[in-house]
Amino acid sequence: MHDGPRYDDDFYAWTQYQAQVLRSLRTRDNRFDREHVAEEIEDLGKSERDATQSQITRVLEHFLKLAHSPADRPRYGWMRSIAEARGVLRRKLSPTLRRDVEEALGSLYEEAREQASLGLREYGEDAGADALPADCPYTLDQVLQWGWYPEPPAETK
Repeated sequence: MHDGPRYDDDFYAWTQYQAQVLRSLRTRDNRFDREHVAEEIEDLGKSERDATQSQITRVLEHFLKLAHSPADRPRYGWMRSIAEARGVLRRKLSPTLRRDVEEALGSLYEEAREQASLGLREYGEDAGADALPADCPYTLDQVLQWGWYPEPPAETK
């Protein structure tokens, strides 16, 4: 009988559960390196979590650039990057990782805001960098929604 999250339904939750189960098994055979195997399984899940958080940060950074940069030329590159990140998220985002990202959205936004600010300032767009909101103006649904992008600043429309 299967207990816990299923591999195909929620890989991240499955890795964390399997590591916990493996650690709880009794064994008399000391040839099996149970703790390290459990740690490796757990780390596989953490890699998935880190990858999803990285893609969310990438999308948020480019959302901010789209919304605050008056530059016309790089817009489609930012949009392509968002589309690529959404593709990765579509494949990796499990229910458990979605909850994790929702909880971490504020801190992921802080990272994205810093990256966007530096990127804008690199091209002399200090006014755009100064206008970046302190709090995340985007929802996770917007991050994940195919084809949705923030409106450009009024002067680039």
